[in-house]
Amino acid sequence: MTPEFIVGFGKEVVWVTLLVAGPMLLCGLIVGLVVSIFQAVTQVHEMTLTFIPKILAVMAALVIFFPWMMRVLLYFTEKLFVNIPMYIR
Repeated sequence: MTPEFIVGFGKEVVWVTLLVAGPMLLCGLIVGLVVSIFQAVTQVHEMTLTFIPKILAVMAALVIFFPWMMRVLLYFTEKLFVNIPMYIR
């Protein structure tokens, strides 16, 4: 294994991680921003108001994007297992 291979493999691992986590993180970010704007406008600073909508939005994103996330992870894992002989060399 060459250093270039290891760096490329690490880059692919990070990319797959970002792809899988991205939809949930983006959904939580958008909902958090909307709730923060709502709190700033109404001056209601209740702590539970920030957590509950974010948790529900992330759970909804997980349910919606789960099939796509599983396809990405299965493709990566399949590619990893198929290329094991090449990695050993």
